[in-house]
Order: sequence, then structure tokens, then C-alpha cells
Amino acid sequence: MNARIIELGALVSLSVIVLVRAQQVPQPKSAADVPGTPEGTVMTKEYVEMVGRLAYVWGWPLVNNYNRAERVKDLPEPGRLGGILPVSPPGHVSMLTDYIDEKERFVTCPNQDTVYGAGYQRLNSTPVIIQVPDFGDRFWTFQLCDARTDAFCNMGKQNGTKPGFYLLVGPKWKGEKPAGVTEMYRCPTDLAVVFPRVFQSDAPEDKAAVQPLLSQIVVYPLSEFDGKMKSKDWHKSPIFPPPADAGGGETKWVIPEKFFDELPIVMKEIPPLPGEESLYAQFQSVLAAAAKDPKIKEILTQTAVDAEEKLIKPLFEFHNNGRSVGNGWTSPSNGAAWGVDYLSRAATARSNMYDNAPSTTRYIYTDFDSTGARLNSANSYTVTFEKGQTPPVNGFWSLTLYNQHHLFSPNQLNRYSLGTKNSKTLRPNSDGSLTLYVQSKSPGADKESNWLPAPKDADFSLYIRAYWPKTEILEGKWTPPTVNKTN
Repeated sequence: MNARIIELGALVSLSVIVLVRAQQVPQPKSAADVPGTPEGTVMTKEYVEMVGRLAYVWGWPLVNNYNRAERVKDLPEPGRLGGILPVSPPGHVSMLTDYIDEKERFVTCPNQDTVYGAGYQRLNSTPVIIQVPDFGDRFWTFQLCDARTDAFCNMGKQNGTKPGFYLLVGPKWKGEKPAGVTEMYRCPTDLAVVFPRVFQSDAPEDKAAVQPLLSQIVVYPLSEFDGKMKSKDWHKSPIFPPPADAGGGETKWVIPEKFFDELPIVMKEIPPLPGEESLYAQFQSVLAAAAKDPKIKEILTQTAVDAEEKLIKPLFEFHNNGRSVGNGWTSPSNGAAWGVDYLSRAATARSNMYDNAPSTTRYIYTDFDSTGARLNSANSYTVTFEKGQTPPVNGFWSLTLYNQHHLFSPNQLNRYSLGTKNSKTLRPNSDGSLTLYVQSKSPGADKESNWLPAPKDADFSLYIRAYWPKTEILEGKWTPPTVNKTN
């Protein structure tokens, strides 16, 4: 009898185990196996707004970058937009031959410390060769970023990059590195951006000395590679019509009313980062619903307009970008390596697009003086670097002044920055410190060499660039100086 009871108990236990196993749902082995929102699910206005706002912050830099690339993709050859901005179709870059003009409006926060080049690439269809000349002791860097504005490789003096030929390819390109090519780099997205930057001083002899190097900065399709150095006279670049007038500010690259029409294009082009699959699925479920329901589309469009004003617009102010580094200055520590830091990526895209990696350039900025008051040209200011306390760099440093649009404002000296490039003319104080005068009127003939002119009757911002920064900057051991009001 006991044996029979034991046997029945075993059968019951086995049945329970089989039933439990039959009810178990297989664990997903990849993000693609995780179910999302079923098609046709009812979505409330509040839910659509919530997803839309997140999508707007996440996608704003990507749509911004995409629209810039679209603006120049059909150009017939490398040239200059409005005679000012270096632009080219995919497969090439265009180079300037001097500092960028103060009338530039394509991108905020241009510098007048380096000679720029630029080119948007489509690397799946057109892999390119980047030609690197022998720069000798001159500082140079080529910024190479993907469609998210993250760096996918580092090239420059700070990286020990050797002269030669370098191949850039897209994620879907199949092939082998040809003989004679030094290195091959694969971009994680089809869309890539190449920004050469070459240091030059203000001295006329240096501006002449850099010209042969600039002529050897050439990018061309892999199909044209023959192992021989090519050159191009960039003084002869053709001129193309400028972008539409932006009313004194940067060209508007993200139109809220068009955003949710352009976002699906960007999402299709740019694969999710590891862990972003669920974010993509959430966005896509709302976009799919909007494509079928005009009311949901209308909610998304209005959400974009609202998010532009309330979420994106405040990020233009430098004090809302990065983290404090002392004395009222802020700086992002993860430029060009944003990853899933959607806030910092959006803030930089709105305020000063296209950061280098921090090991290449550290960007440090302020909107305020030492009392916390907004910088305004109704006042006069001094910025004093104590002896031995200019930004510690292996490359160079500069202090640039930008108007309320984060652009240059014309002034009588045609001067927009001071720093290493002015080392022969800057006048230190008797104790070895260096004082720069920031104001709209001349501080006097004896101080004019150290004068950074401010626009008249307007707010402005100050911006430190530290190219190839030393560890003191990277580790936060160097503190920017105070900006002191003197009147």
C-alpha cells in the first residue's frame, strides 16, 4: 500500500514539473526577442507626448547632422559655401587657406586658431582615402566622427599619426586594405564627417608657411587611389550660394514641424547602440501609430514645437552644458564619446556642434563674471592667468569671444581670439602673469595687444580651447581664471 502511494506521489510530482515547464516562456536570447508594444495599441495624448519629448532630445543632434550633410550632398565638387565655408560632396573634403571668415553662419563657435576643412562622407558606397602630409612640428588634427557625432578614430599630432594614406570605410563595406595604405578605419555608420584642423599663428610668414601643407590635405574615393601623393590649390575653390539667412544666428538645421518626418530616416540609417533596441522599438511604435492616425501625428508635431522651446533652447546657454570646472566655467568631459549621454550630446549640438575628443581638445566656457552676473559689453572685464597658469597644453590654447548667437561679431581689429597664436605680441605683466582685456572699447594703446574686443551693447560668452591638453586639465587639477568686472 505504501509503495502504491509513493508511486502515485511521484507521478503527481512529474505531472506538475511537466505542466510548469509547459507554462514557462523562453527567455530572450537577444534584444530582438523582447516583445514591444503591439500594433494598434491605444495611445493616450500624454503617452505620445512623453515618448515624443524623449525622442526629440535623443534625435535632435542626429537630425541636425543629417540635414547638414543633405545640404551639401549634391554639390558638383569641393568648394566654398558663400565663399566662406569649406563644403564638398561625399568622397571629398574642401579646405580653406586661412582662418574662417567672421560672417560664417553654418555652425556656431568656429575658431580662428586653425585652418579648417570639412566633408560629409557616405562610406558604404564611397570609401575614401585621407591623405596626411608631413606636418613636422606643426599641430594638426583630423576629426572623424560618425552620424551620432561620436569619434570613431583619432588622427593627429597628439596621436602620433604618421604621414601617409588612410582608408575610411562604412559598416557594410567589404574589401581589403590595399597595399600602400597605412591604416584602415571602419565607421559604425554610413554617414561620417571629416574635419581637418591645422594650427597657424597670426604671423604673415606662418600663414605663408602653412600653404604647401594645406594643398596636400586631400580626400578622394578609394577607386582613385594610386599610391601617389596628390595636391590641390584650394585658393581656386569654386563659390556656391550661401544658406538662407538665419537672422544673425546659426542656420536652423532642425525644424520642429519636420522633425518627426525626418527622424524615421535617421533611425533607419543609424543602428541602435547596445541596449538602445528597446528605445528604438518604443519610438518606432509611436511613429507607426502617427503614420496611421493624423491626430497622433498632430500631437507629435506639437510636442516637437514645445520641446524645441522648453528642452532644446535652454541648452544653447553654456552654463547649461557640461559640468562645473570652477570660477563659473563649465566643460563637458566626454566630447565626441557621448554614448547614451543624450543630454550632453544635445547640449553641444545646440550650442557648439562637433566637439573633438577631450584628449584632443578640451572646451571650457562661461557666460558669467566672477560675481555670477551675465557677461555684457556694457561692462569691461579682465581675465588674468597667473604666472605659469595659462592652460597647460602640449598643443596650443586660446580664449575666444562669441556674441549672443555664439558667433563672431566684426570689430576694428578683426580679432576674435587670443592665445598661443599671438605669443609674439601678447604682453605679460611685470610679475609674469598675463592679463587679457575683454571690452568693447580699446583699453589704451599700451594694452591693445592684449585686447579681446566685445560687441557693443550685447551679452557675450568666453570660450577656452585647450588643444592636446595635459593631465592637469583632463583630471580637473587646473582651474580657469576668474572673469573680473573692472568698471
